[in-house]
Amino acid sequence: MSAPAVTDPNDADDRATPIVSVPVPEAARRPLVLWVEELSVSFEGFKALNGVSLELEQGELRCLIGPNGAGKTTLMDVITGKTRPATGGVFLDRRDVDLTKLSECRIAELGVGRKFQRPTVFQGHTVYENCELALRGRKGVWSALFTRRTAAERARIDEVLEIIGLANQAKREAGLLSHGQKQWLEIGMLLAQDPKVLLVDEPVAGMTHAETERTAELMRNLAGKHTIVVVEHDMEFVRSIARRVTVLHEGKVLADGPMAQIQADPRVVEVYLGE
Repeated sequence: MSAPAVTDPNDADDRATPIVSVPVPEAARRPLVLWVEELSVSFEGFKALNGVSLELEQGELRCLIGPNGAGKTTLMDVITGKTRPATGGVFLDRRDVDLTKLSECRIAELGVGRKFQRPTVFQGHTVYENCELALRGRKGVWSALFTRRTAAERARIDEVLEIIGLANQAKREAGLLSHGQKQWLEIGMLLAQDPKVLLVDEPVAGMTHAETERTAELMRNLAGKHTIVVVEHDMEFVRSIARRVTVLHEGKVLADGPMAQIQADPRVVEVYLGE
């Protein structure tokens, strides 16, 4: 971590004391869960990603921000197998598992879950049934809804509904939920699969203020138990949850660090925060 040196207010020298950078010992770091190395993606000559690298520690909550066209969605697409990079790799848990070589289905099975901006829940099924459909190992709607569940599966669904705040809505059809509740349900459906990494795309778009605050609380509570990457344009929301922020611009990592550092970076202010 970086810690500022203390300045004596009575010191006659009024010059600002420089920030002293203290490197974190390697042993103090949590294990890496996901790391991206030198990813490059081109679409008809346009460099959507250009040598992007980042590392995610176990239980970390990372916010990914940047202007439209910065490469945020492309990065998520590569991590989940939707897009193949021209160069680079994405590794989960260990160096011999390169996600860029695997199918979208296999990547999900290994523990990478993604929530898109628009919630995609099963509107005609109840909240509880949506979580049943999401359970790992359940193949198809018939199996999910009509095969006897184990005690462990029932306990997991109940736990997920408590986490997302929808336990009292368990028997309600998902199509009748508010926009925010549908977003939480989709997050719950991912949690039912027990993912190692959660990729969450613009979770508070279209939410009320109260729903946004509840979503921020949910993200903070999930951090530590899951590694989470949140892509979001709502900077008030980002500030409320951010522990570390990565800024993308023109397909490259422009800045990376604590929120206070990012807000003070003149490059970030120029290309994004000053908009």
